Amino acid sequence: MKNTLYGVIAAGLLCASVPSPAFAASDYPNRPIHLLVGFAAGGPTDIIARVLAKDMSAVLGQSIYVENKPGASSMIATREIKGAAPDGYSLLFTSLGLNVNPILLGVQAGYNPKIDFVPVSNAATLPLVAVTAYDSPLKSMQDLIKKAQSHPDAVTFASSGNGGSGHLAGELLAAQAKTKMVHVAFRGNAPALMEVMAGRVDFMFYPIIGLAENVAAKRVKILAVGTATRMPRFPDSPTMSEVGFPRFEETAPWVGLLAPAKTPPAVVSRLNDAMVKALAKPEVKAQLEKLGAVIVGDSPQEFTIYLKRDYERWADLIKAAHIKAE
Repeated sequence: MKNTLYGVIAAGLLCASVPSPAFAASDYPNRPIHLLVGFAAGGPTDIIARVLAKDMSAVLGQSIYVENKPGASSMIATREIKGAAPDGYSLLFTSLGLNVNPILLGVQAGYNPKIDFVPVSNAATLPLVAVTAYDSPLKSMQDLIKKAQSHPDAVTFASSGNGGSGHLAGELLAAQAKTKMVHVAFRGNAPALMEVMAGRVDFMFYPIIGLAENVAAKRVKILAVGTATRMPRFPDSPTMSEVGFPRFEETAPWVGLLAPAKTPPAVVSRLNDAMVKALAKPEVKAQLEKLGAVIVGDSPQEFTIYLKRDYERWADLIKAAHIKAE
């Protein structure tokens, strides 16, 4: 059933590049667009949404207003867009919680990611980096694991919310290290990082975007990076694989744009064209790459296929790491 549902979505998007007579691309948009972000202002998803909204507005000739509506691991915003009119004027800029929340909660999530939305484009992926406060007594990932194994439940880790990328990465680390750590959920990565920098939470897996500034300012220090190879920006920081914990590159969250189900293909195509053009602008590319984002900018069809694989990847990881909804 899972493959069939995604197949239906993919098939329906094959004509997305051809404007329909009833809803020509020239008719859209003729009024401002509402872009909802289910995370706090200042976090990675919010930052990228605002960068793209500005340049997509220029391409579309209409303003795109970004609104933050954090809470319930982004489900509040997701449910709102699910119920919005499928006319292209209410959109969702979201991340992996789109798939993870229903895996953890089932029907209680309040939406079905396979049928309630139309993928527009995957904007970028954000590698995760394990960080702690700059003056933390934990000097390395080995120090952290040693403390956790010696004193189960003594180590705390922050995240943007239950089921978020940081939560899943932290639970995966605890499972691989065969120990227990205490998860502390916040409404977004920005407030979570603030608590880590203040030393009130031991560490977190933070999406790389915006991290270099905090490292340079000596607010945080890197314990390890969640990429297959070392990051050129942080060449002295080991990968999670190097310190004995493989597969963390798979925890890198994506950030992308979706519309409510039944949004006309011509509108989806117009939005995709605007995002791809915005991502191709040298100033946008430079800004996002400086923040550490890996730009994607794919088609609706490609994003649909990616989301199918993403769902399966997280379902397997959640099962293997014995992650439960809180």
